[in-house]
Amino acid sequence: MKIVIPAERRANETRVAATPDTVKKFKALGFDVAIEKGAGDKSRYPDQTYADAGAEIIADAKDLYAAGDIVLKVQRPLIAGEGSVDELALMKKGAVLAAILNPYQSKDAVAAYAAQGVTAFAMEFMPRITRAQSMDVLSSQSNLAGYLAVIEAAYEFDRAFPMMMTAAGTIAPARVMVMGAGVAGLQAIATARRLGAIVSATDVRLAAKEQVESLGAKFVVVDHDELKTAETSGGYAKEMSDDFKQKQAAFIAETLKKQDIAICTALIPGRRAPTLITADMVRSMKPGSLIVDLAAEQGGNCELTRPGEVYEVDGVKIIGHANFPSRLATDASALYAKNLLNFLTAFTDKDSKELKLNWDDEIIKGTALTRDGQIIHPALAQGA
Repeated sequence: MKIVIPAERRANETRVAATPDTVKKFKALGFDVAIEKGAGDKSRYPDQTYADAGAEIIADAKDLYAAGDIVLKVQRPLIAGEGSVDELALMKKGAVLAAILNPYQSKDAVAAYAAQGVTAFAMEFMPRITRAQSMDVLSSQSNLAGYLAVIEAAYEFDRAFPMMMTAAGTIAPARVMVMGAGVAGLQAIATARRLGAIVSATDVRLAAKEQVESLGAKFVVVDHDELKTAETSGGYAKEMSDDFKQKQAAFIAETLKKQDIAICTALIPGRRAPTLITADMVRSMKPGSLIVDLAAEQGGNCELTRPGEVYEVDGVKIIGHANFPSRLATDASALYAKNLLNFLTAFTDKDSKELKLNWDDEIIKGTALTRDGQIIHPALAQGA
């Protein structure tokens, strides 16, 4: 079987779905590997490094896709009307596609995968179970995004992060509030603490309290009975009631007035990012404060976030970069490529050197969107 790695063609995407290291491991598993010419350039993986690892370099996308039994990508392939190349149309019937497919916001694309006869796996749907941890692309990419959010904040902030005691006087430490204590939020807390900031964090999941405090931050949240049931069985935050949202908003509004930096990381799978910081809250913050919104591409946690922009509102800077992990392309690609390697390795028969998908396996059932021309994921199938 041949694995192919196309170049990424969507805006703001600099990652690649395989590295020379994972190519070597795929070869050891018995797969042939081909990569599109220049696919790794933006991630600092030149073609020669892939060739040295045993990959075939193919210049033409049509030829690459025609050879692919398994297609590995970072973002979903372009379909008709989305760009100069209809990548999906180039895939052969029966090909396996594994990528971050964003299916809730791209249901037409999911239908197109089925029509093309592609077996599509959404890597962001990976179940949060122990044996799938090494395949969890959301965790690997969010970890880097949380780190970078603090680095971006430190760069844009016009004061120091740590307390500094000098002969000329003492500089007070920056106050950072992290909104959402998932993987990205916890990494943001850890990074901000390393830089010497005073950190607080909030999350609707009470289970996050112990993790936040273990990193040296203060856990702040409005007292409400609904918090007891605010987490799904998969470990994600649930959509909260309007009553809770109102009380939490009032609490956050008062807390934000005392902060220098707010880092927003809250996302709800399949839904628009919840609004945590309103326009009025932004304007209540101190001049020179800033907001880093990791949810910018999903609508933003801040009401005034402009996806892909950094701008200022009444003295408060709002950072809404698109695709934070892609800004650390070399490391993000390395982690993502390893997630894909671990996923395929788990379902590769050691004797036949073939991919053997177990359709009763929890991992396969959780990530598979299409099979044999049908949409099979229960959250996306007809009537779901």
